[in-house]
Amino acid sequence: MEKDSSDLFAIERRLWELGYARIAGVDEAGRGPLAGPVVAAAVIFAPDLDLPEVRDSKALSDSKRRAAFEKIVDSAEAIGIGVVWQNEIDRINILQATLKAMRLAVEDLSIPPDYVLIDGNQLPELEFPCESVVDGDARCFTIAAASIVAKVIRDDIMIDFDRLYPQYGFARNKGYGTRAHREALKKYGPCPLHRKSFNLGVNHGGKP
Repeated sequence: MEKDSSDLFAIERRLWELGYARIAGVDEAGRGPLAGPVVAAAVIFAPDLDLPEVRDSKALSDSKRRAAFEKIVDSAEAIGIGVVWQNEIDRINILQATLKAMRLAVEDLSIPPDYVLIDGNQLPELEFPCESVVDGDARCFTIAAASIVAKVIRDDIMIDFDRLYPQYGFARNKGYGTRAHREALKKYGPCPLHRKSFNLGVNHGGKP
């Protein structure tokens, strides 16, 4: 794999030269939170399309991430989304849930990819040629785009759930284990959105 992280198209360029036109980048959001789903996105662009707004989602402010999200939605040839909810995360573990969400995102694409680039060091089971890219969201344009889509969609899911469970501050913490979130867990106990297999610091049945 290419090591020049300053060129976000190095990996795609190699694949284009090999004849792969429809390259899907795949990334996820939500492996670490205490509550909510893990969400994966798969994105395909036309070759050589560049969006300067698209960079690693973790390096963008919320407003810039959302602006980039709109550009991606307007410009992508296809976008697929995969969501695995907290009950299944508890049942199969977060790694397997993440890989499943990635597979679902690829299967959700409206056009089949020629090749799939997956962020991380493990691959879901796919019927397409694929490879993993460590730190792909910082090194690869299509994966960076997928990271933005996954993050915005998951954030919006948690913002919606904040209306149902306002005591946990999901609109602010997105389910991550902030101090305020953990204090709310101690006070109110977990809600149905919490991942019971994670260390919540409370009894699963309610208040400690």
